[in-house]
Amino acid sequence: MAHPLSLQTRSLLAAGIALAAFLGLAFFALDKAFFDAALSSQRERLQGYLHAYLAGADTNRAGNLIPPEVGPDPRFDRPESGLYASIVGDHIRNASDRQWRSPSALGLDLPFGTELESGASEFSGPIKTPHGDLFMLSQGISWTVDDRPELKLTVNIAENASSLQNQVAAFRRTLLAWLGGLGVLLILLLLGVLRWSMAPLREVAADLARVERGDQERLGEGYPRELSGLAKNLNAFIDSERERLKRYRNTLADLAHSLKTPLAVIRTQLESEVDAKTLRWTVMEQLGRMDEIVAYQLSRGATSGRQTFAAPLPIEPFAEEIVRSLEKVYAERHILCEFEIDANVRFRGDQGDLMELLGNLLENAFKWARHRVLLTAQMDSTDAGGKGLHLCFEDDGPGIAADRVEHLLQRGVRGDERVQGHGIGLSIVQDIVKAYSGNIQVSRSQSLGGARFDLHLAGA
Repeated sequence: MAHPLSLQTRSLLAAGIALAAFLGLAFFALDKAFFDAALSSQRERLQGYLHAYLAGADTNRAGNLIPPEVGPDPRFDRPESGLYASIVGDHIRNASDRQWRSPSALGLDLPFGTELESGASEFSGPIKTPHGDLFMLSQGISWTVDDRPELKLTVNIAENASSLQNQVAAFRRTLLAWLGGLGVLLILLLLGVLRWSMAPLREVAADLARVERGDQERLGEGYPRELSGLAKNLNAFIDSERERLKRYRNTLADLAHSLKTPLAVIRTQLESEVDAKTLRWTVMEQLGRMDEIVAYQLSRGATSGRQTFAAPLPIEPFAEEIVRSLEKVYAERHILCEFEIDANVRFRGDQGDLMELLGNLLENAFKWARHRVLLTAQMDSTDAGGKGLHLCFEDDGPGIAADRVEHLLQRGVRGDERVQGHGIGLSIVQDIVKAYSGNIQVSRSQSLGGARFDLHLAGA
């Protein structure tokens, strides 16, 4: 599989293609403009020679045209010089076959047989001839002097195309050199700009590599505005993963430490001389305790905390699912559970964490309620200025005494420590809330009279 191109290479390649297209179009546009200008200059020059020939010509008393003896340019008088003239028509002195030619055109096979109406003009070329390509200007003339007969003439001026072609070739070489040099300069400049622009991305990659090697804890600061959000999210992701790993390690350590006591009890009973019934009862008791410890520690280890890139989860469908199950368990008590959940409320985290929060607190409310349970969910503002999730669980049960709240929410250091009267459910809730950088408050419900649990989860 081919290695994907880097962003810098992609940008440089795209810009190079665009630059090549632009310089190519510029080359053809400038070349066309120069060629048109050179062609127009060629025509004007031939037009000037034509007027000079007419200005130098005269007529005799017989009405015959007398061409000038010397051309307006010395090349007209040198054989095969590349600059030629001819006059076609009747009554031309010293003309053969009704055509007079300049000394440069004598004996050459040139296309001078064209005759035009008076006032007509024709410019053509390059015309291929045995003597090279030519540009030719032909113009019809009506010559009238006093009472002499009118002379209808066609004047032809031709010049070798090599002069214009050489000019165009020289211009193209110069233009190609300049545009090529400019293209190389722009590519180098673009490469420098891209390297400067991509430097923050390289810095992010380098910081990530240092984080992977363990040389630094988090990504650095001072990134451009476009990358600051990415760096912030990556740091949050790194912190979340470190916290998750730390929690797993602590859970395993607590689990191993917590299992030492029931294992030691079983070992002591096996080594002592007790009867089989007592031994069986002790082993079963300690196995039940170990099962509680494992369940509790695995539940603690499963709390994943807020996930930066997690999809937001609606609250109501999961709450309804849990309530349907609880209504079956406590069917004989006919407890009514009500929801006050805002439509825009979402939980941004692991689905299992949400189910643990809802399941433990709703089950606790059903357990102690007499007739009613109320779940309220809404978004509120956090201390950092962002949005957080507020969950409130209320019941109409006996409530919790104020002097027992602090003890109720204690987080046990050892895995086999339990909050009295509430099993391990509230310990799991406490761990999940902490993983989401939140807090939990326990008070008396003003509306129902029983216990009220308020959960504030930052950024969830």
